[in-house]
Amino acid sequence: MTARQPLGAPPGPLVTVDWLAARLGAPGLVVLDASVGAHRGTPRRVPGARRFDLDGALSDPSSPLPHTMPGPDRFTGELRRLGVDDAGTVVVYDAAGIYSSARAWWMLRAMGFDRAAVLDGGLPAWSVAGLPLEHGEPEPPERPGDFTARPRPGLFVGQEAVVAALADPGAVVLDARARERFSGAVDEPRPGLRGGHMPGAVSLPFEEVRRDGRMLPVPELRALFATLTGGRDRLVFSCGSGVTACVPALGAHLAGYRELSVYDGSWSEWGLPGGPPVATGTGEGGGGA
Repeated sequence: MTARQPLGAPPGPLVTVDWLAARLGAPGLVVLDASVGAHRGTPRRVPGARRFDLDGALSDPSSPLPHTMPGPDRFTGELRRLGVDDAGTVVVYDAAGIYSSARAWWMLRAMGFDRAAVLDGGLPAWSVAGLPLEHGEPEPPERPGDFTARPRPGLFVGQEAVVAALADPGAVVLDARARERFSGAVDEPRPGLRGGHMPGAVSLPFEEVRRDGRMLPVPELRALFATLTGGRDRLVFSCGSGVTACVPALGAHLAGYRELSVYDGSWSEWGLPGGPPVATGTGEGGGGA
């Protein structure tokens, strides 16, 4: 492993495996595994990593929708349990490259915490680099953290805000699901949901802001978003349940966009029977959890 270096704030919302390896074990650094689904509970992990459980404690248990943002009190308690301090630094990763880790980063930003970054390439990149791995259940922190949530309005939005964005000539709604789901050519993986997309939305499958599990270089991200947005600078992201929408949101942030929102309910809400209008076909154009 590279010799340890002093801990500082992340250089941006994305860090390399070399950056993290040089700082593992530094006071105030907390590494969080935000893997979901089949990757949740992967026995291998970055040394010292703790579980940011999007499929469990870090989704709102009172919501009928999956992966809904919990309230500030619950979020504060869970982050303290994970050992996160207000003055600390957090690096999040997942076992699929960059998939659900961007959701954890977005949630931290939405709760007022800016000293967080996503590990570019996630656990696969860490493993390919030949860096050490731990196995089994993670150790709890020596003490609880002192993190306190300070919610920022607008980073997560509801259905009414999305309807308004679809009618706003300065905004664009980007759908991160697979194109076949966007067009309605295939059934939704969650039973009972209608197929198709929001009328006026633009298809941007989350895979298209990545290459080999890593984010595209910034110049490529800028070119991609410039083409899709047509000069609009307010971007709202949606997907299946609000998880992979955060991957292109991360890409847009890297590309320099700042008026960004994620639709928390995403297609799990919009696609319910009797919900808002749905369009099929290619539209203006995305799969994502």
